[in-house]
Amino acid sequence: MSLTGKRIAITGAFGSLGAAVVQTALAAGARVAAIDRAEAPPAGIDLGAAECFGGVDLADADQAKAAIGKAVTAMGGLDALVNIAGTFRFETLADGGAGTWDLLYRVNLRTAVAASKAALAHLPDGGRIVNIGAAGALKAGAGMGAYAASKSGVMRLTESLAEELKSRSITVNALLPSIIDTPPNRKDMPKADFDKWVKPAQLADVIVFLLSEQASAITGALIPVTGRV
Repeated sequence: MSLTGKRIAITGAFGSLGAAVVQTALAAGARVAAIDRAEAPPAGIDLGAAECFGGVDLADADQAKAAIGKAVTAMGGLDALVNIAGTFRFETLADGGAGTWDLLYRVNLRTAVAASKAALAHLPDGGRIVNIGAAGALKAGAGMGAYAASKSGVMRLTESLAEELKSRSITVNALLPSIIDTPPNRKDMPKADFDKWVKPAQLADVIVFLLSEQASAITGALIPVTGRV
């Protein structure tokens, strides 16, 4: 897929999935602004020619607006937004606290809301927004309540915003991954069969497709990308 000339802002860009999307978008010819709460990419994460903006709390509307504004200035415009910023906690209701629900709402959902709202003033007709939901939000298991609730919110945001932006031909879609094959997940589940997990590069390929002209007829879709889990 070609993204030549496209200007794309990616949140959560310093993590494993974010970096894979940055790299794949750059390889497809896009210009990329990489935005993250971390001050800088960790050692071993190569973001190539991307413009990097660290230290951004994307759940804060003012910071999200400022970061998107800087990205627009650096790239000379904005054609697409990819909302990857997020986190995970496994915690039962009996053993956990309300703070976990607040945290996951803030990091998983509110970041997507704030970044999307900030981007709307800059996206042209025909622009793109891609969010990251979760396959586990379709049916929550024990210990998954807070995470599933926050990712369900991302899914409903995706559907609602897709309807809101149809008149502008801006597509809004979400991927629903299962367990992503990242170093932290391998560390947390060392006995798992990693070959069954979906790879960041595989998710990145689907995201780049959704950003391309070939996906212009797809909007409001919640797309499972689950490997063999």
